[in-house]
Amino acid sequence: MKEAIHPKLVPAKIICGCGHVIQTFSTRPEIHVEVCSNCHPFFTGQQRFVDTEGRVEKFQKRFGSSYKKASKAAKVN
Repeated sequence: MKEAIHPKLVPAKIICGCGHVIQTFSTRPEIHVEVCSNCHPFFTGQQRFVDTEGRVEKFQKRFGSSYKKASKAAKVN
């Protein structure tokens, strides 16, 4: 490896929105994230939507329960 061209590696804290803190190494001393493996629905097994821009609510408001009825009717046929 060449000398003096790589960024300095420092101990870092990754802080999640849920309050979980992970200690690791990075070029930045502190990193803030919205979702981590401690609170992500895939890892926790909870049915929950991770949506930061309101897309799910907008879709549900627009189509409501008619989307579920249409998809069930399509599966039966």
